[in-house]
Amino acid sequence: MTLELFKFDTCPYCQRVIRHINSTGRKDIVFRDINEDKEAEQTLIRVGGKRQVPCLFIDGKPLYESLDIIKWLDEHPA
Repeated sequence: MTLELFKFDTCPYCQRVIRHINSTGRKDIVFRDINEDKEAEQTLIRVGGKRQVPCLFIDGKPLYESLDIIKWLDEHPA
């Protein structure tokens, strides 16, 4: 399973998800900062249809909303 978290550092909802990931010790998630990586930004817009973070891509499918992402991560431990 491929997991990519599209985020940017000043987003408080992204920080909520990142804190949760760090607290669980997960190492299977690739972080993509859309403010530093223009290719990531374009992928987020092209696939997800909007420039909204946080967005967890699960095998290429976007999942939005920090609490939904945290719930999914808890239901699918590494």
